[in-house]
Amino acid sequence: MKSLSRRNFVKSTIAAGTGALLVPNAVLATSKQKEQPSLKGKKVLYVYGGWKGHEPTESVEVFVPWLRSEGAEVTVSDTLDSYLNEKLMNSLDLIIQMWTMGEITKEQEKALLAAVKRGVGFTGWHGGIGDSFRNNVEYQFMVGGQWVAHPGGVLDYSVEITNHKDPITKGLKDFSMHSEQYYMHIDPNVNVLAITEFSGDNTSWIDKCVIPVIWKKYFGKGRIFYSSLGHVMSDFKGEPLEIQKRGIRWAAESKYHPKEKWVNPVYR
Repeated sequence: MKSLSRRNFVKSTIAAGTGALLVPNAVLATSKQKEQPSLKGKKVLYVYGGWKGHEPTESVEVFVPWLRSEGAEVTVSDTLDSYLNEKLMNSLDLIIQMWTMGEITKEQEKALLAAVKRGVGFTGWHGGIGDSFRNNVEYQFMVGGQWVAHPGGVLDYSVEITNHKDPITKGLKDFSMHSEQYYMHIDPNVNVLAITEFSGDNTSWIDKCVIPVIWKKYFGKGRIFYSSLGHVMSDFKGEPLEIQKRGIRWAAESKYHPKEKWVNPVYR
Protein backbone atom coordinates (compact mmCIF):
# COMPACT_ATOMS: atom_id res chain seq x y z
CA MET A 1 0.00 0.00 0.00
CA LYS A 2 1.36 3.40 -1.01
CA SER A 3 1.82 5.94 1.75
CA LEU A 4 -0.27 9.11 1.53
CA SER A 5 1.44 12.37 0.70
CA ARG A 6 1.21 15.12 3.32
CA ARG A 7 -1.31 17.01 1.14
CA ASN A 8 -3.49 13.95 0.62
CA PHE A 9 -3.25 13.09 4.32
CA VAL A 10 -4.62 16.53 5.25
CA LYS A 11 -7.43 16.20 2.69
CA SER A 12 -8.30 12.73 3.99
CA THR A 13 -8.27 13.93 7.58
CA ILE A 14 -10.61 16.84 6.86
CA ALA A 15 -12.91 14.59 4.83
CA ALA A 16 -13.09 12.22 7.79
CA GLY A 17 -14.31 15.06 9.99
CA THR A 18 -11.20 15.30 12.13
CA GLY A 19 -9.68 18.39 10.56
CA ALA A 20 -10.30 20.36 13.72
CA LEU A 21 -7.49 18.40 15.34
CA LEU A 22 -5.03 20.13 13.03
CA VAL A 23 -5.96 23.64 14.20
CA PRO A 24 -3.02 25.06 16.23
CA ASN A 25 -3.65 25.48 19.95
CA ALA A 26 -2.69 29.15 19.67
CA VAL A 27 -5.58 29.75 17.27
CA LEU A 28 -8.02 28.03 19.59
CA ALA A 29 -6.73 30.02 22.56
CA THR A 30 -7.08 33.28 20.66
CA SER A 31 -10.64 32.42 19.66
CA LYS A 32 -11.53 31.51 23.24
CA GLN A 33 -10.01 34.74 24.53
CA LYS A 34 -12.18 36.80 22.18
CA GLU A 35 -15.30 35.02 23.41
CA GLN A 36 -14.46 35.46 27.09
CA PRO A 37 -13.29 38.97 28.04
CA SER A 38 -10.89 38.96 30.96
CA LEU A 39 -10.14 41.46 33.69
CA LYS A 40 -6.73 39.93 34.35
CA GLY A 41 -4.14 42.70 34.42
CA LYS A 42 -6.73 45.39 33.62
CA LYS A 43 -6.29 48.66 35.49
CA VAL A 44 -9.56 49.79 37.03
CA LEU A 45 -10.53 52.97 38.89
CA TYR A 46 -13.51 52.46 41.23
CA VAL A 47 -14.99 55.83 42.25
CA TYR A 48 -17.77 55.97 44.84
CA GLY A 49 -19.71 58.64 46.72
CA GLY A 50 -22.71 60.88 46.29
CA TRP A 51 -26.16 60.13 47.72
CA LYS A 52 -25.87 57.42 50.37
CA GLY A 53 -29.27 55.86 49.69
CA HIS A 54 -27.79 53.86 46.81
CA GLU A 55 -25.18 52.37 49.15
CA PRO A 56 -21.99 53.57 47.46
CA THR A 57 -19.75 52.44 50.35
CA GLU A 58 -21.43 49.03 50.48
CA SER A 59 -20.94 48.68 46.71
CA VAL A 60 -17.18 48.71 47.23
CA GLU A 61 -17.52 45.66 49.47
CA VAL A 62 -19.53 43.83 46.79
CA PHE A 63 -17.60 44.61 43.63
CA VAL A 64 -13.98 45.40 44.51
CA PRO A 65 -13.15 41.95 45.98
CA TRP A 66 -14.68 40.34 42.88
CA LEU A 67 -12.69 42.62 40.54
CA ARG A 68 -9.47 41.67 42.31
CA SER A 69 -10.38 37.98 42.25
CA GLU A 70 -10.66 38.35 38.46
CA GLY A 71 -7.11 39.66 38.32
CA ALA A 72 -7.85 43.38 37.95
CA GLU A 73 -5.56 46.01 39.47
CA VAL A 74 -8.04 48.24 41.30
CA THR A 75 -7.64 51.78 42.60
CA VAL A 76 -10.48 52.71 44.97
CA SER A 77 -11.33 56.40 45.41
CA ASP A 78 -13.99 58.39 47.27
CA THR A 79 -13.23 61.64 45.45
CA LEU A 80 -13.95 62.91 41.94
CA ASP A 81 -10.53 64.56 42.06
CA SER A 82 -9.22 61.20 40.92
CA TYR A 83 -10.30 62.27 37.44
CA LEU A 84 -7.70 65.05 37.65
CA ASN A 85 -4.84 62.61 38.25
CA GLU A 86 -3.38 62.60 34.74
CA LYS A 87 -0.94 59.76 35.36
CA LEU A 88 -3.67 57.56 36.81
CA MET A 89 -6.17 58.35 34.06
CA ASN A 90 -3.64 57.60 31.33
CA SER A 91 -2.98 54.17 32.84
CA LEU A 92 -6.59 52.96 33.03
CA ASP A 93 -8.58 50.40 31.08
CA LEU A 94 -11.85 50.98 32.93
CA ILE A 95 -13.65 53.40 35.25
CA ILE A 96 -16.48 52.14 37.45
CA GLN A 97 -18.44 54.97 39.01
CA MET A 98 -20.99 54.75 41.83
CA TRP A 99 -21.89 58.41 42.44
CA THR A 100 -25.57 59.35 42.54
CA MET A 101 -26.47 63.02 42.11
CA GLY A 102 -23.81 65.37 43.47
CA GLU A 103 -21.80 67.83 41.41
CA ILE A 104 -18.74 67.52 39.23
CA THR A 105 -16.48 70.44 38.38
CA LYS A 106 -15.78 71.46 34.79
CA GLU A 107 -12.20 70.29 35.16
CA GLN A 108 -13.19 66.90 36.58
CA GLU A 109 -15.81 66.36 33.88
CA LYS A 110 -13.43 67.40 31.10
CA ALA A 111 -10.78 64.94 32.29
CA LEU A 112 -13.30 62.10 32.60
CA LEU A 113 -14.80 62.65 29.15
CA ALA A 114 -11.37 62.92 27.55
CA ALA A 115 -10.25 59.62 29.09
CA VAL A 116 -13.32 57.78 27.80
CA LYS A 117 -13.05 59.35 24.34
CA ARG A 118 -9.54 58.01 23.96
CA GLY A 119 -10.56 54.48 24.93
CA VAL A 120 -11.06 54.01 28.67
CA GLY A 121 -14.22 52.03 29.36
CA PHE A 122 -16.90 53.47 31.65
CA THR A 123 -19.59 51.57 33.51
CA GLY A 124 -21.94 51.66 36.46
CA TRP A 125 -25.54 51.02 37.37
CA HIS A 126 -28.77 52.62 38.55
CA GLY A 127 -28.17 56.17 39.86
CA GLY A 128 -24.42 55.58 40.11
CA ILE A 129 -23.95 56.77 36.54
CA GLY A 130 -27.56 57.12 35.36
CA ASP A 131 -28.43 59.91 37.81
CA SER A 132 -25.11 61.61 38.39
CA PHE A 133 -24.41 65.31 37.89
CA ARG A 134 -27.86 66.43 36.75
CA ASN A 135 -26.58 69.74 35.38
CA ASN A 136 -23.95 68.17 33.11
CA VAL A 137 -25.52 67.33 29.78
CA GLU A 138 -22.32 66.23 28.02
CA TYR A 139 -21.77 63.69 30.78
CA GLN A 140 -25.33 62.45 30.17
CA PHE A 141 -24.57 62.32 26.43
CA MET A 142 -21.69 59.97 27.27
CA VAL A 143 -23.81 57.65 29.44
CA GLY A 144 -26.65 57.47 26.92
CA GLY A 145 -29.52 58.09 29.30
CA GLN A 146 -30.69 59.98 32.38
CA TRP A 147 -33.06 58.97 35.16
CA VAL A 148 -36.19 61.13 35.40
CA ALA A 149 -38.67 59.09 37.50
CA HIS A 150 -39.43 55.81 39.26
CA PRO A 151 -43.24 55.83 39.53
CA GLY A 152 -44.47 53.90 42.56
CA GLY A 153 -41.04 53.68 44.19
CA VAL A 154 -40.02 50.14 45.09
CA LEU A 155 -42.36 47.68 43.39
CA ASP A 156 -42.55 44.41 41.46
CA TYR A 157 -41.73 44.57 37.74
CA SER A 158 -40.35 42.40 34.97
CA VAL A 159 -37.23 42.70 32.82
CA GLU A 160 -37.31 41.27 29.30
CA ILE A 161 -34.05 40.41 27.57
CA THR A 162 -34.35 41.55 23.96
CA ASN A 163 -30.91 40.58 22.64
CA HIS A 164 -30.09 36.92 23.24
CA LYS A 165 -27.03 36.90 20.97
CA ASP A 166 -24.94 39.50 22.77
CA PRO A 167 -22.37 37.92 25.15
CA ILE A 168 -23.61 40.11 28.01
CA THR A 169 -27.11 38.56 27.94
CA LYS A 170 -26.57 35.30 26.05
CA GLY A 171 -28.08 32.30 27.82
CA LEU A 172 -30.02 34.37 30.35
CA LYS A 173 -33.79 34.42 30.74
CA ASP A 174 -36.28 37.17 31.54
CA PHE A 175 -36.55 37.89 35.25
CA SER A 176 -38.51 39.78 37.90
CA MET A 177 -37.37 42.56 40.22
CA HIS A 178 -38.64 44.06 43.47
CA SER A 179 -36.94 47.42 43.31
CA GLU A 180 -37.15 50.84 41.67
CA GLN A 181 -38.26 50.68 38.04
CA TYR A 182 -36.30 53.43 36.30
CA TYR A 183 -38.06 55.64 33.76
CA MET A 184 -35.28 57.26 31.73
CA HIS A 185 -34.65 59.67 28.89
CA ILE A 186 -32.65 57.65 26.37
CA ASP A 187 -30.21 58.24 23.52
CA PRO A 188 -31.90 56.51 20.52
CA ASN A 189 -28.56 55.11 19.36
CA VAL A 190 -27.77 52.90 22.34
CA ASN A 191 -27.60 49.14 21.80
CA VAL A 192 -30.48 47.92 23.98
CA LEU A 193 -30.09 44.49 25.58
CA ALA A 194 -33.11 44.44 27.92
CA ILE A 195 -36.31 46.42 28.49
CA THR A 196 -39.13 46.87 30.98
CA GLU A 197 -42.78 47.78 30.45
CA PHE A 198 -44.56 50.20 32.77
CA SER A 199 -48.12 49.84 34.00
CA GLY A 200 -50.46 52.74 34.53
CA ASP A 201 -51.05 51.85 38.18
CA ASN A 202 -49.03 54.77 39.53
CA THR A 203 -48.84 57.09 36.50
CA SER A 204 -51.69 56.50 34.06
CA TRP A 205 -50.19 58.24 31.02
CA ILE A 206 -47.19 55.87 30.79
CA ASP A 207 -49.28 52.67 30.72
CA LYS A 208 -47.62 50.12 28.35
CA CYS A 209 -44.59 52.38 27.85
CA VAL A 210 -41.39 50.43 27.18
CA ILE A 211 -38.06 51.74 28.52
CA PRO A 212 -34.56 50.23 28.12
CA VAL A 213 -33.04 48.71 31.26
CA ILE A 214 -29.65 47.56 29.98
CA TRP A 215 -27.59 49.00 27.14
CA LYS A 216 -24.12 49.40 25.70
CA LYS A 217 -22.69 52.17 23.54
CA TYR A 218 -19.56 54.10 22.71
CA PHE A 219 -18.34 57.57 23.55
CA GLY A 220 -15.43 58.23 21.24
CA LYS A 221 -13.37 55.06 21.48
CA GLY A 222 -14.55 54.13 24.98
CA ARG A 223 -17.10 51.44 25.69
CA ILE A 224 -20.04 52.40 27.92
CA PHE A 225 -22.13 49.79 29.74
CA TYR A 226 -25.20 50.68 31.79
CA SER A 227 -27.82 48.82 33.79
CA SER A 228 -30.62 50.60 35.64
CA LEU A 229 -30.82 47.71 38.11
CA GLY A 230 -29.20 47.84 41.55
CA HIS A 231 -31.06 50.32 43.75
CA VAL A 232 -29.45 48.62 46.75
CA MET A 233 -26.75 45.96 46.93
CA SER A 234 -29.22 43.22 47.83
CA ASP A 235 -30.60 43.60 44.28
CA PHE A 236 -27.36 42.10 42.97
CA LYS A 237 -28.09 38.42 42.83
CA GLY A 238 -28.93 36.08 39.98
CA GLU A 239 -29.31 37.73 36.57
CA PRO A 240 -28.71 41.37 37.66
CA LEU A 241 -25.35 40.45 39.18
CA GLU A 242 -24.28 38.24 36.27
CA ILE A 243 -25.24 40.92 33.73
CA GLN A 244 -23.31 43.60 35.61
CA LYS A 245 -20.21 41.41 35.80
CA ARG A 246 -20.37 40.64 32.09
CA GLY A 247 -20.90 44.32 31.29
CA ILE A 248 -17.86 45.27 33.37
CA ARG A 249 -15.73 42.76 31.50
CA TRP A 250 -17.01 44.04 28.13
CA ALA A 251 -16.40 47.71 28.98
CA ALA A 252 -12.84 46.97 30.08
CA GLU A 253 -11.94 45.80 26.56
CA SER A 254 -12.23 49.17 24.73
CA LYS A 255 -8.52 49.41 23.97
CA TYR A 256 -8.12 45.84 22.79
CA HIS A 257 -10.84 45.23 20.19
CA PRO A 258 -12.19 46.97 17.08
CA LYS A 259 -15.24 49.12 17.65
CA GLU A 260 -18.51 47.25 17.38
CA LYS A 261 -20.90 48.73 14.84
CA TRP A 262 -24.58 49.42 15.18
CA VAL A 263 -26.97 52.16 14.18
CA ASN A 264 -30.52 51.37 15.27
CA PRO A 265 -32.55 54.56 15.78
CA VAL A 266 -36.07 53.87 16.98
CA TYR A 267 -37.82 56.66 15.07
CA ARG A 268 -37.68 55.23 11.53
